[in-house]
Amino acid sequence: MTESRLIYLPLGGAGEIGMNAYVYGVGPEDDERLILVDLGVTFPDMETTPGVDLILPDIDWLAARADRLEAIFITHAHEDHVGAVAHLWSRLKAPVYARAFTAHLARMKMEEAGLDQEVVKTVSAWPETVEAGPFRVGFAPVSHSIPESAGLVIDTPHGRVVHTGDFKLDLTPGVGEPFDEAMWAEIARDGVQALICDSTNVFSEHPGRSESELGPRIEELVAGAPGLVAATTFASNIARLKTLAEAGQRAGRSVVLLGRAMRRMVTAAQDTGIVTDFPKVVPAEEAADIPRQNLMLLTSGSQGERRAATAQLSRGKYLGFELKEGDLFLFSSKTIPGNETSVLRIVNAFSAMGVDVVDDSSGAYHVSGHANRPDLARVHRLLTPKMLIPMHGEHRHLRAHVKLGDEAGIPGAVAPNGTMLDLTGAAPRVVEHIEAGRTYLDGAMQIGAFDGIVRDRIRMALNGHAMVTLILEEDELLGDPWCEIMGLPEKTRNGAPLVDALEAYLSDFLYRADRKTLRDDGKLDDAMRRIVRKAAFDEIGKKPEVTVVISRLT
Repeated sequence: MTESRLIYLPLGGAGEIGMNAYVYGVGPEDDERLILVDLGVTFPDMETTPGVDLILPDIDWLAARADRLEAIFITHAHEDHVGAVAHLWSRLKAPVYARAFTAHLARMKMEEAGLDQEVVKTVSAWPETVEAGPFRVGFAPVSHSIPESAGLVIDTPHGRVVHTGDFKLDLTPGVGEPFDEAMWAEIARDGVQALICDSTNVFSEHPGRSESELGPRIEELVAGAPGLVAATTFASNIARLKTLAEAGQRAGRSVVLLGRAMRRMVTAAQDTGIVTDFPKVVPAEEAADIPRQNLMLLTSGSQGERRAATAQLSRGKYLGFELKEGDLFLFSSKTIPGNETSVLRIVNAFSAMGVDVVDDSSGAYHVSGHANRPDLARVHRLLTPKMLIPMHGEHRHLRAHVKLGDEAGIPGAVAPNGTMLDLTGAAPRVVEHIEAGRTYLDGAMQIGAFDGIVRDRIRMALNGHAMVTLILEEDELLGDPWCEIMGLPEKTRNGAPLVDALEAYLSDFLYRADRKTLRDDGKLDDAMRRIVRKAAFDEIGKKPEVTVVISRLT
């Protein structure tokens, strides 16, 4: 009989920041019982994924073994950890476990997708545990930038695994639980086989700061502003929203929440009892009668999302609100790498309006929700695991985190998405590599990253498109071919219509073509495609994508 082993397999979130999905397995090789930790999304951009709504992990490997999947555990309610649950659950059909706040939001997602909310189970914090096949899993509270975040304590026949989720060391987080060093010391007392650890801020050399440090600075900024004040942060950062709202309230301003995501998060925090003293907010429709200098807007869209309230304000009006010269806009957030262009576009638009924009370049108005390098080293010392597996980071983060573990004598492994590790022994060992790509939510459809759809969309965006139509009766041309173009200049270098030039090249070829060629749709398609691309390149310097439509009358 094959010996049992403990495996770890990231399907998302390792080698990138976002789209978290981590598989653990216990049992004989190729017959392990499995659990999944987190099922999140990442977000598209116009350069690499135009038209895509969301990016989901590729769960083909796991879906093929869904009969061995015991449960899904969600560490917290950020979209990159819970956002794909409703999109992918029907392929896995395993119970979903989360703490109350996260479970509340997960049920809302399931309901919106027309799925059974009852598959989402609410779990209390450690020391309560959930039995899932050979696993026993507990939710140990950690501080982060969203309420009720948890690291997972995963007990297996091969030892205890600690999966940190996203965390920071904050003793006064404002909303949510503080970091409890005594609890984690007790968790580590009998030994930790493997620590699977957040790596996001491994390059930040100074210890992380507390959320509670921000209040006085934000209050000073808001109190000194002469006009309307608006501020944005992550909609899920309830503690920051509360800090901002309290600053506005103390400055004598009425607070207005703008953006569906922001209102939804605050409501969820109140419904689940996470927050009971959030400052009173004024509905947008009632704020019209309040003098501008007495208003503070809290807006969604800190990452430059085009349809969010912040971006819409930068383009003019939103729900009757308009920013003017002398107003103040605060970005109480960090720009996620990849979103810089979108955020700068908004900053410049506000600047053109005469709005004073304050960002986090000074570090005075935002603190990270992730542990910095000294904090990670402190956790290594506290838990003293046999081995360290960095996750939640780009490849450079994972590699730097392994080196940090090496300094403490903890063996580690860089395991990007698709890398299966055996955690059973004294050090991690790579045992398999699987395909771990991406799935695109494109409208109502889920498409594979290698299906070619997005690739073709990018090619059309880069090169333009020409459609050629030809009508024949057997091997006789019925008129000249004609072209339609999209995303291409209408004129050639010489000022002649591009369509005329393309049609002339095609007509010249067709009237010289022999009957054998005219009878073969495949040869005609290939030849006309090549002619249009070459002709367009000669005339305008571009090789467009070409669609050929051949109609034959019978």
